[in-house]
Amino acid sequence: MKKLGTTIVILLLLVGISCSKSNEQKTRFSKKALTATVLNTEGNSIAFENILAQNKGKNLVIKIWASWCRDCIKDIPKMKSLQESYPETNFVFISMDDSANSWKYGIEKYELEGSHFMAKDQMKGEFAKAINLDWIPRTIVVDKTGKIVIYRAVETDFEKVNSTLKQLEKETI
Repeated sequence: MKKLGTTIVILLLLVGISCSKSNEQKTRFSKKALTATVLNTEGNSIAFENILAQNKGKNLVIKIWASWCRDCIKDIPKMKSLQESYPETNFVFISMDDSANSWKYGIEKYELEGSHFMAKDQMKGEFAKAINLDWIPRTIVVDKTGKIVIYRAVETDFEKVNSTLKQLEKETI
C-alpha cells in the first residue's frame, strides 16, 4: 500500500511538471512554425516567417479564426476595438476555414481590416500543429522586436491582450 501511495505521488509530480512545461510562455516561434506556409488572398503560398518579416518593427496581433466559429464571430467587435485603440499595431488574420470562398466571404461580411491568410489544411494541419493550435479564436501578440509577448490568448483574455498592447505602446513612445 505504501508503494502504491509513493507511485501515485511520483505520477502526480510528473504530470504537474509536464503540464507546466506545456503552458510555458514561448518567446520565439519554432522553426517548424516559421517555415509553415499559409495562403494569401490571391491563393499563393507564403511562409509564416515572411508574414512576420513584413511586420518587422511593428507590434503585431495575430488572430487565428474561422468564419464558421461562433466564438470567433463574437470576438470580432473586441478585435475591432483593439484596432481603433492601437492604430500603430499591425493585425494579421489567419483563417482556419475549409474553403477560400467561406474565408473571403467572412472577411467581407465582418469587414475585417488587416492582412489576411488562410491555413491550407485547417486546424489539424502543418501550421496549426506548429503553433500548438487547440482552440479558436486565438490571439498571439508579437512585439516590434519579433518577440512573442502573448502566445495563447483566447476570447476570454481580451483584457490581457488590451493591457499588453497598452504596455507595448508605452514602450514605443
